Amino acid sequence: MSDTPATPPAADPAPAETPQNELTPPASAAGTAARSALLLGTFTLIFTALMALTFEATREPIRASVEARRLELIAQVLPQGDYDNALLTDTVQLPTLPALGIAGPVTLHRARRGADPVALVFEAQAPDGYSGTIRLLIALRADGTLGGVRVVAHKETPGLGDYIDPAKDRATPKWIAQFAGRDTAQAGSWAVRKDGGDFAYMSGATISPRAVVRATGRAVAAIAPAREALFGLPTGASAGEVFK
Repeated sequence: MSDTPATPPAADPAPAETPQNELTPPASAAGTAARSALLLGTFTLIFTALMALTFEATREPIRASVEARRLELIAQVLPQGDYDNALLTDTVQLPTLPALGIAGPVTLHRARRGADPVALVFEAQAPDGYSGTIRLLIALRADGTLGGVRVVAHKETPGLGDYIDPAKDRATPKWIAQFAGRDTAQAGSWAVRKDGGDFAYMSGATISPRAVVRATGRAVAAIAPAREALFGLPTGASAGEVFK
């Protein structure tokens, strides 16, 4: 017998260790993420649906409220009893007219009684108020007289220049009332008395009324000669050709 010790049997190789991708989350984390995504998606769908329902439910009341406010404002320069058409939809689009002082198209509303034209209602701006721009709403009657003017927005000095706004003017009659019924044939030369015209003003506060008188005169002088053509345009049409 040999003294060489017997070679022990080779040990079974250890099973190969499967490498784990460090970027792959454990099964429990992946499940949590999926559930979170599902909940977020469900919440988003529900929220979107609620928003859509709310919008649909409030759209008509909001539109009606805006239209009612617009008609109330227009009624200050043109009584609602003077016309019987849908004033808010009987409109044409004025092109950019320097005389209106507004950068961009302006919607012009047309008032009618039956088939007869009554008045044109439109906005203009006075850029030279004491504290900035003064927005105006003007009604020009079909016969060429002025229905009325209202200041719809301004930043004039409280207690002084804001008497151009009838809501703040405590005088009787209101300063703004002197526009109603005026013949617009010479509107381009309208001015306050201090400047040689016949529009009244408050001593010591000339800038605001001067701006309103001049802006109204410029706007009316531009629109009045075209009033017949403006009444004749199809609803919703552009009036650009009228002023070329």
